[in-house]
Amino acid sequence: MIGRLSLPEDPARTLRLRRINRIRTIRGSLAIEGNTLDEGQVTAILEGKRVFAPPREVQEVKNALSAYDHFQDWNSEQELHLLEAHRFLMTGLVGDAGTYRAGGVGVMSGERVIHMAPPADRVPVLMAALFSWLSSTNIHPLVSSSVFHYEFEFIHPFSDGNGRMGRLWQSLILAKWNPVFAHLPVESLIFERHVAYYQAIQDTTKHSDSAPFIIFMLNAIRDALSVVAPQVAPQVTPQVIELLQVVRGDLSRAELQEMLGLRDRKSFFERYLKPALALGLLEKTIPDKPNSRLQKYRLADKGRKILNHG
Repeated sequence: MIGRLSLPEDPARTLRLRRINRIRTIRGSLAIEGNTLDEGQVTAILEGKRVFAPPREVQEVKNALSAYDHFQDWNSEQELHLLEAHRFLMTGLVGDAGTYRAGGVGVMSGERVIHMAPPADRVPVLMAALFSWLSSTNIHPLVSSSVFHYEFEFIHPFSDGNGRMGRLWQSLILAKWNPVFAHLPVESLIFERHVAYYQAIQDTTKHSDSAPFIIFMLNAIRDALSVVAPQVAPQVTPQVIELLQVVRGDLSRAELQEMLGLRDRKSFFERYLKPALALGLLEKTIPDKPNSRLQKYRLADKGRKILNHG
């Protein structure tokens, strides 16, 4: 999947897709933290237009746009670059932007404290150790970036902005390995499953085992690739071919999912149904009412051609 995204493509189309994905990434990352601006408003701010919204939320978007403009300048293994990135993200939002916290901090779920971060005087030592590990590990970047992300959230080194910084830095680590990750909207998919994101962090802390968070992030990355790949490259994924092969007549979403033996509705939609519809290989039986409970799907002419010549 990464190989398809890495293929040379039309420069104008590439820039357009990167812009779209950057907007999705920023909107997703900030929405996880409670920012209510939608993609249209983020786009308007990017274009220098006036947006009527809470000033803090507008500032968060402006800061994120500024930070991502410097994305290519930062080295994921440099602690000073992390502090600089936090300064870009949090200027005007907190008084200690660009510096580690001086006091205690906890992660809340409603009225309940679900994680008490290490004392402030331990933060510099823990962060230095984490960066030392990152620069020396031989673990695959898909895994090491997830471990860094979790450990960063556990340490919670800043007074605010830890969530968006952890997600930004995982993207930076991955982009060093493969440039396609500089423009992959993983964060928008994390937003769509933010409850599971926080649960994975809690499970990892509870069991002192990074596996739950690693698995969550790998699933998010895989699904991000499956969403973007059909847009960037014309190849039809194996999952879409598998879906086309079971379509006989008009079938509902549940019937298609059952025929494929898939239990995860979200994964089925993102990896099978959505790209098949986007490529025009399947069509809806009630196109003017896309959310109808009676909605079914059938092969489009293009889908039949793919099967007949596949």
